[in-house]
Amino acid sequence: MNTVTNNLKSQWEKLKATSPNLRIRNAAEQLGVSEATLLATQVGETVTRLRPEFAEILSDIEKLEKVMALTRNEECVHERKGIYLNADFSSPHAGLFVGEDIDLRIFLSHWAKAFAVSEKSEHGDRKSLQFFGKDGLAIHKIYLTKDSNDLAFEELVLKYKSDDQSIDETAVEVPLNIDEKADADIDVAGFQAAWETLKDTHEFFGMLRKFGVTRTQALRLAPNENYAKKVEKDVIVKMLEGAAVAKLPIMVFVGNRGNIQIHTGRVRKTMWHGDWFNIMDPDFNLHLDMSKIAQTWIVRKPTEDGEVTAIEVFNEMGEIIVQFFGKRKPGIPELKEWKELVATL
Repeated sequence: MNTVTNNLKSQWEKLKATSPNLRIRNAAEQLGVSEATLLATQVGETVTRLRPEFAEILSDIEKLEKVMALTRNEECVHERKGIYLNADFSSPHAGLFVGEDIDLRIFLSHWAKAFAVSEKSEHGDRKSLQFFGKDGLAIHKIYLTKDSNDLAFEELVLKYKSDDQSIDETAVEVPLNIDEKADADIDVAGFQAAWETLKDTHEFFGMLRKFGVTRTQALRLAPNENYAKKVEKDVIVKMLEGAAVAKLPIMVFVGNRGNIQIHTGRVRKTMWHGDWFNIMDPDFNLHLDMSKIAQTWIVRKPTEDGEVTAIEVFNEMGEIIVQFFGKRKPGIPELKEWKELVATL
């Protein structure tokens, strides 16, 4: 153990003593290190390093039975309970879990470190698998629930335990690449024509790359307000409360560089806590820091199944925080009730 790591370990112990409810992500920020670096100080105690065999580990998660999947970015946390079914890592671009409950799009090129964590809490033992990028930011976490298979967790940890159980951890800065061209340098007419002739929502990202526009720039340069309309952020609260009252199934996408996590279904209990607006349902929780929202847009894209309407939410850097859709699948038009709800906002 080097002196720096030893000092960090003791600093965290002091911080936990004075702020026992402080989350590790916030503790790392206070101590000026990455979350992965701070977590690694507990290796050999409550933490075990796993080999970076991410596709294999994730494919084995089904054996844990019902767990809680957590994916977050700086402004939003998405927690969904379920079983990891239908793993598919056949594509070099993205791994998939496509289940009713656990629905993920996984970009493994950004995954770097894996840990198993068994910690004591006021609610008893808390076991999890935690995955981080090169920058030490958490990409995805999987927590056991009362309905999980604890023995399968122990077997998984043994199976993938790394030979390296060092408590020293390094993180490298991964630059945020959102360089925006001047509007005058964009083929705006070509871009707008391409938007108007989209056949599938998944073509949108490719269209952005083709014309060299950022996501928020694309919304500004949309053909007209029917395609993209900037709105106040309280629209999000109105929409979620309205969907809860109407018992309307929606889709909620939250992601980071390495993973996108999707909830499809109804939302029931919504509530404020400070700056955070929350969904607090038995199998789905969402925590959205409303104070960090810089832009909110209602966005419509034509597809072969008709128009698809989304509410897209961005931070000050132009990064997407969360997207909301009405429940839909390819080949099935979006719900009329969703269109009607968005039209009232």
